[in-house]
Amino acid sequence: MAIYFQKREIVVPGQLLAEGRYRSSIGTYSKDGKIYASLIGLAELRGNTIKVVPLEGVYIPREGDLVIGIITLVAGNNWKVDIGGPYGASLHANNALRRPYDEDISKYFDVGDVIAAEVIAFDRVSGPFLTMRGRGLQKLRDGMILNVSPSKIPRIIGRRGSMINMIKDKLRIYTIVGQNGRIWIKAPNTKILRIAIKAFKMIEREAHTSKLTDRVAAMIDEELTKIRGEQTEVSGAVPEEKPEEPPTEAEEKAPEPEGSIVEEETPAKVEEPESKSDEAPEAKIEAPVEEDKEQTEEEKEEVKE
Repeated sequence: MAIYFQKREIVVPGQLLAEGRYRSSIGTYSKDGKIYASLIGLAELRGNTIKVVPLEGVYIPREGDLVIGIITLVAGNNWKVDIGGPYGASLHANNALRRPYDEDISKYFDVGDVIAAEVIAFDRVSGPFLTMRGRGLQKLRDGMILNVSPSKIPRIIGRRGSMINMIKDKLRIYTIVGQNGRIWIKAPNTKILRIAIKAFKMIEREAHTSKLTDRVAAMIDEELTKIRGEQTEVSGAVPEEKPEEPPTEAEEKAPEPEGSIVEEETPAKVEEPESKSDEAPEAKIEAPVEEDKEQTEEEKEEVKE
């Protein structure tokens, strides 16, 4: 058993990849116990299975694929769906609706509607058949579709969903990645949407490179920092502008209505003439009067004696 390629090495058709007890998969073929590449792409070894992920190419449906489609025609109990690539798909009402349903199925999905569906059959003759009976398979609203190369979808998803989950966690977006090269994105605002698009395009452009997840994460963090900086500048400018104009008017009018200012200043200025003139004399008058009364009583006693 021998392997003749490095991890994620770009290989060309006819290139020998391995020999021995290895299994041939997508983008490869086996001959005389040896495995060769059948297209230009990235060679990968998963367990004992060898496959080549194409760098470019149209979407070829496979059973079990999650796809994002656009309704193009309503015909009887069927919808015709554009899923990209050379094959038009078909969705029967029984695979999308619960009985009983209205005869006019355009009430449920009409031309132009975007749906998430799954490929349940494909024989290259009658085209792929879809179903919407499954978790997350639904009509998609209020989002946008980003088209990327179908061959880059595995890299966008990442191993065990590592790449796409990282992007969703950092940006707080809702997204569905279709195997047909369509990504549906629903973001809270335009700025976050632009970062998401930039991230997906970066992955598409650099899919053949290593440590891509770390670089995409760093790019997203940098863009988010810029947004926070802009928000800080805007929020910081508002309180500076608003207080500057009103305070000038308030300061001019403040002495008239505010009683606290008047109460603090009045006692200091009115202390001599009015405020203490009423209190002080009363204190001085009361003391002498009591003394005079006491003296007169003593004098009277002396006189009696």
